[in-house]
Amino acid sequence: MSKKRLTWVDVTKGFLMILVVIGHYPGELEFPLGKYIYWFHMPAFFLLSGLFFKEIKENESSNKTIKKRFMQLMVPYLFFLAIITAVRYGMELSLGNFDLSWYLQDIWTLVIGGRFARGAYGVIWFVTTLFFTYLLFIWMTKYLSRVKQIVLLATFYLVAHLESIFAMRVISGAPDEASQTIPMLWNLDVVLMAIVYFALGYYAKSIWMNITRPWLIGASVVAIGAVIADRVGYIDYHLSMKFLRYDHLLLDLVIPIAFIIVILGLFQRITKILPLTWLAKIEKHSISIMYLHILTDIILNDYFQYGIIGFTALGLVVPIIISIAIQKIIPYGKFFLGDIRAKKPIEI
Repeated sequence: MSKKRLTWVDVTKGFLMILVVIGHYPGELEFPLGKYIYWFHMPAFFLLSGLFFKEIKENESSNKTIKKRFMQLMVPYLFFLAIITAVRYGMELSLGNFDLSWYLQDIWTLVIGGRFARGAYGVIWFVTTLFFTYLLFIWMTKYLSRVKQIVLLATFYLVAHLESIFAMRVISGAPDEASQTIPMLWNLDVVLMAIVYFALGYYAKSIWMNITRPWLIGASVVAIGAVIADRVGYIDYHLSMKFLRYDHLLLDLVIPIAFIIVILGLFQRITKILPLTWLAKIEKHSISIMYLHILTDIILNDYFQYGIIGFTALGLVVPIIISIAIQKIIPYGKFFLGDIRAKKPIEI
């Protein structure tokens, strides 16, 4: 894979990370920006992960790959879970909360994780979902033929939509409340949907690595048409993987894929002219940004007033500063940020 291709991938991930921050803005906006961001940004992360998946042959051991993914995903997960919890509990104690039952209940919620962990932990569902998506896809590609893989993926996709119908229409209510009536550790049921986007990234690698002009034009028409249709009230489409909201059996593929094609196609072309290194630098600190941007707002919004621009700027800058500090001050800091090339203090 050429350096030029790696450049547009890093730039795209940096852009998507900015959208993650914007998508968590708690204020109201006249234009439903958050709604449209959720149409594609999480599917894009799963798809890009699948793009770089390497299949393991049946006679090869999976241990090395699984260990690598654990180091990249679950070590930072546990590290930042501990940091965020320590900060939260310090704040609670400073406010006079000495209720042991509150802390025990809170710890139990963090153990379950997924959609049940809210507030500062709002992003942790993605990490556990991605890790187990990797594990499942490793097994599928190692032991099943391509036809069986596709049949199984179609089954997963249908089951995910049936679960969504049950949560959104049978239980009904707000998506976050309805989905939480379905008990599930670490949002593992979202793997059913995530693995479809992940597989599309893997199977269509040749398309994603070089978005041609016809693909870009066609996807742009679909993406713009979807926004217009939503604005005029012809459709009312939503997508929330975290809370099991899958609105349409067909559109849940068409709309996210169209937007992803447009974004990848544009950045593939733009990076040939402009390096956009600042977006690539954001991607380098994406782990810290992902985990800490919500906590940053929770801490700072009592002292400062800011809109979406200030929220986004603080949600990027503060975590980047903390990321740099972790790497330079904390022993094995890079290791705790998922850098598998860094010296490791432990062997797993």
